[in-house]
Amino acid sequence: MSTLRVLTGITTTGTPHLGNYVGAIRPAIRASQAAGTDSFYFLADYHALIKTDDPARIQRSTLEIAATWLAGGLDPERVTFYRQSDIPEIPELTWFLTCVTGKGILNRAHAYKAAVDRNAAAGDEPDNDVTAGLFMYPVLMGADILMFNAHKVPVGRDQVQHIEMARDMAQRFNHAYGAHFVLPEAAVEEDVALLPGLDGRKMSKSYDNTIPLFAPREQMKKLIAGIVTDSRGPGEPKDTEGSALFQIFQAFAEPSETAEFRRAFEGGISWADAKQALFERIDREVGPMRATYQRYIDDPASVERVLLAGAQKARRTASPFIATLRHAVGLRPLGTQAEKTKPAKAAKAAVPAFKQYREADGLFYFKLVDAGGALLLQSQGFASPREAGQAIAQLTREGAAGLTALAAQLASTAPGAAAALAQLAAPKADPGSVAGEEDPGAAVEPRA
Repeated sequence: MSTLRVLTGITTTGTPHLGNYVGAIRPAIRASQAAGTDSFYFLADYHALIKTDDPARIQRSTLEIAATWLAGGLDPERVTFYRQSDIPEIPELTWFLTCVTGKGILNRAHAYKAAVDRNAAAGDEPDNDVTAGLFMYPVLMGADILMFNAHKVPVGRDQVQHIEMARDMAQRFNHAYGAHFVLPEAAVEEDVALLPGLDGRKMSKSYDNTIPLFAPREQMKKLIAGIVTDSRGPGEPKDTEGSALFQIFQAFAEPSETAEFRRAFEGGISWADAKQALFERIDREVGPMRATYQRYIDDPASVERVLLAGAQKARRTASPFIATLRHAVGLRPLGTQAEKTKPAKAAKAAVPAFKQYREADGLFYFKLVDAGGALLLQSQGFASPREAGQAIAQLTREGAAGLTALAAQLASTAPGAAAALAQLAAPKADPGSVAGEEDPGAAVEPRA
């Protein structure tokens, strides 16, 4: 049986909250316990430098997040658990990927676009207060993933774009230097990837609307009591759709419990009783872990030992791999004989490709680019990845006819689009020789 490699991490800028737990920590720990799985978990402290200039905050957050993983059941003997900054090969790989990543791709990154949009709304220059670190954030994330050739990356839905970018970086590097990277896939738990916070928006430190995972019982109860609800009183039926309280409950409950809670909403449960039920359900899962978490917080030296041991384990993979990559790009001893290039194979790999992704508006898009990355076709937004995938499949099958049939769903089409579609539809004598070619009908979110 082949081994599935899973990798994920959390930026060390704050105290872990319920959203971190259900969106990343819990599914990742569960995945680590599956047979045939090789799991890598890391504390993204390099990423933290982009978001805060408070050293004490980064140090404290590193301890809190590490303690959370361990209290949640992560077994350092079974997995590779490390601190990002303890792996010097990662920044070196970041530079390698920087040299093959198009600036246009980074221009479309959600965080960068959001910063540019804020500046535009304020009447400032587009790049005002935008650091190179923020702009290059996706490349560092790509290096985190590709350093260990992860197959699956558990992420929140808003991070799917970064996985697609890592795939693009891997394809570009493989095309230039040979097949060194596997193409990672995002693994999103459909119901809990984005947990709402106290005010109904995404639970995020940026919105100051989080519920700390290991807050003392009374504090957690008080925070849950503050979740925003509507004005409907006891006895009045309540909507589950759009209810932050219901969504949080669903993230912790079994399907049968969720169904019962839904019936309680329909039956007019009071908001006070609903919040009490939510508190009890969360505490049933989190409570037993709270004491273990506190023991780690009180003994940071024990956590440090775990992380350093994990770094040694990680570098047993990273060090020889970066040596291979250095040789591949030409950073090699001068006496080493240069490898001959194979232009015929490179030409064979130079085919148009569809790329599917999700934007900040929540809609799914795709584009068709030629071998050099030039845009040939850009779609409108679709409500689901399946709809976008079906459109891609139709275009691939029908070529120019598909362009006509789907004209209303396309935002722009370049003159070479029809020819590129014909090339994709043409039979391939050796389909296995096209490195990194994607299934035109594949969804953005692969099944975990």
